[in-house]
Amino acid sequence: MTSVYDFSAPTINGQDVNLDQYRGKVLLIVNTASKCGFTPQYKGLQALHEKYKDQGLQILGFPCNQFGKQEQGNESQISEFCELNYGVDFQMFSKIDVNGSDAHPLYQHLKQAAPGLLGSKAVKWNFTKFLVNKDGDVVKRYAPTDTPESLEKDVAKLL
Repeated sequence: MTSVYDFSAPTINGQDVNLDQYRGKVLLIVNTASKCGFTPQYKGLQALHEKYKDQGLQILGFPCNQFGKQEQGNESQISEFCELNYGVDFQMFSKIDVNGSDAHPLYQHLKQAAPGLLGSKAVKWNFTKFLVNKDGDVVKRYAPTDTPESLEKDVAKLL
């Protein structure tokens, strides 16, 4: 059976990372954008990261420009924006597609493992979140409107 550990992706700095390195951690995987109404969720994501990173939470951010072209910058610009505006120090990855024929294989897996409302496979917008347990299994999908703070109980249960 496939798990998130079977995938790899380049970080925002261009280093290829095998997600197997997160084995035994709880993961919160999020498609992000810098110019979205949900962009302030970076603050909540960073707060979750700071509160739970020592207990095994890893937040993985995947910038995506597929929704309203709200992530047009290059990797350097995205990284600088996240650091300067939100103090983000959780792992950010290179910009990817989450839908369509060019969707990153990780996102193909996430969408299959945790369909959205009414069984929809597509990611509907920026800041859709996927919670993954320590075994690499996707346990829940959250809508963009679900704030990082609202996920805290679910995260803490898995830790």
